[in-house]
Parts: sequence; structure tokens; C-alpha cells
Amino acid sequence: MLDIAHVTDPDLDRSADAPATPAVLCADYDVVRRVIAFISENWRDQPSLEAIADHVGLSTSHVHHLFRRWAGLSPKAFLQAITLDNAKRLLDSSASVLDTTLELGLSGPGRLHDLFVSHEAMTPGDYKAKGAGLTLSYGWHPSPFGEAIVVATPRGLAGLGFVDEGNRSAALSDMRRRWPRATWVADQEVTAPYTERVFDSGRWRPDQPLDVVLIGTDFEVRVWRTLLGIPFGRATTYSDVAQTIGKPSAARAVGAAVGRNPISFVVPCHRVLGRSGALTGYHWGLTRKQAILGWEAARIV
Repeated sequence: MLDIAHVTDPDLDRSADAPATPAVLCADYDVVRRVIAFISENWRDQPSLEAIADHVGLSTSHVHHLFRRWAGLSPKAFLQAITLDNAKRLLDSSASVLDTTLELGLSGPGRLHDLFVSHEAMTPGDYKAKGAGLTLSYGWHPSPFGEAIVVATPRGLAGLGFVDEGNRSAALSDMRRRWPRATWVADQEVTAPYTERVFDSGRWRPDQPLDVVLIGTDFEVRVWRTLLGIPFGRATTYSDVAQTIGKPSAARAVGAAVGRNPISFVVPCHRVLGRSGALTGYHWGLTRKQAILGWEAARIV
């Protein structure tokens, strides 16, 4: 791993102690994304903190304190959290973790850190209608993983995705193609409360569950419900999900359903890894998947 020394800078220390507002975390993520991408491409060279900072055009102190503010841990600790070895540890007893959480009806050992989700699924007829007769409100909001698009129905949160390179139209098109016959209304006042609940860990409470609406095929909904059982700070594999839903030979189909999950982060498709611990695919990009797993690792007590 990188040899990163602690750097002191009084001005940056004050910045790091400042309240981490959603807008600040969103701005931080742009640098975090570039750092993770750089490390992923150059890890064999074991780049120094100086090399990383030079790549993103910032001082070593700035990079160090930015990570402390964004993730709550040092760059070195964060990078350790996204290594393959750590991914393998996340997978320890993944099948038994799923079995236990399904039996208990809870989010497992990490439930104090989990989003407590109350979920319902629309009928197969609703899905086949491609959203006809359904009004979906959408809005744009800052998040720790870049700007997010949030989609809500009167019954709960229905979609959450991310914007890359400032391309809002691509993110909106991605959501709209899922339910092309729905009525889409831009309304950030409707979506803002959901955004606050999702990304503010201080509001993840069992007595105030987040209402989520799952809109997909019967098979997809079964997969997504299983994903909700993966504890915060743990992971599972596509084959274990297939085994859990009673379709042991359907790992490939499970992978496709995971990729079509419309409510990223909340329905934690980022916690599904390859059997070896490899990150494999992620609809919103592998760099973001690394970032989310590292961000979660920093919040495990």
C-alpha cells in the first residue's frame, strides 16, 4: 500500500473540521473519483501521495484532509478499504450472512448502520405497463458520490442514479427508459426529503423506515429484495444470491438483474462481488463502486 505520512496544515485542518454539507461532499467526490481512477490504473507502480496529488493538481495536504473530510479516514486507510484483500474479507461466509438476515427479517450484524427500508413491489401488470398511469417526480441533488438523480412516486422512492461528467440528460434518459410510459415531472421539493434520508446516516433509524417502491419483473424484485439483506460493510456473490432465491443455476441472470437495479446505493448492488472478490461490473461505474465500498468501510464501528 501507499506510504502516506500525516501532514499538518492549520488552514486545511479548519477546513476539514467544517460541516460536511452535501454540496461539499459532492465537490469532494470529483477529486476522490480521480484519485481512485489513478490508483486503479497505476497500483503496480505504488504511486506516492505526492504523485497522486500532482495528478489531481492539488497539494498533498489538501488531498489528505479532503479524504479525512469525505470518508472520515486517511487516504492510506481508504485505499486499504478498496483493495482486493479487503473485498475477500467482505465476502467471508457471504451465503450464511444472507441466510441469517432472511431468517431474522433484519439487515444483519451491521443493521445499526443500515438504511432501514420498508419496501413494496408493484404488480407484474404495473411493470408490464412500463409506467403507464404512473407519475414519477425527479430531482437533482448533491451526494457523497457526485450529483444524483432521485425519482419518487407517491408511494416512495423508485429510482436513484448518478450523473457523470455533468451529463444530466444521460442520467435522466437512463431512468426514463425503464418506465417510458410514465408521466415525468421535475420536482426537487418532492425528491429532496428522500435524498436527505438516503445520504444522512444520522437519519437511518429503524422506527422511521425509508419507503421504497420496487418496479421490475418478479425475478428482478426477488433479487433486489435479497440485496436489501446484505449488511452494511459486508458483501456477497452473484452465485450466492442465486442460491438464496432458489435459482442456483441463474447466477448470470442474477447479474443482469443486479445491473438493472434502479435504486442504487439504497438497494446495495455495490455489495455484490465476483467469487474471487473482484468488483466486476457496476452500472454507475467501477470507480464509484470502489468509492461507495470505501465510504461504507469508514463508517463501520
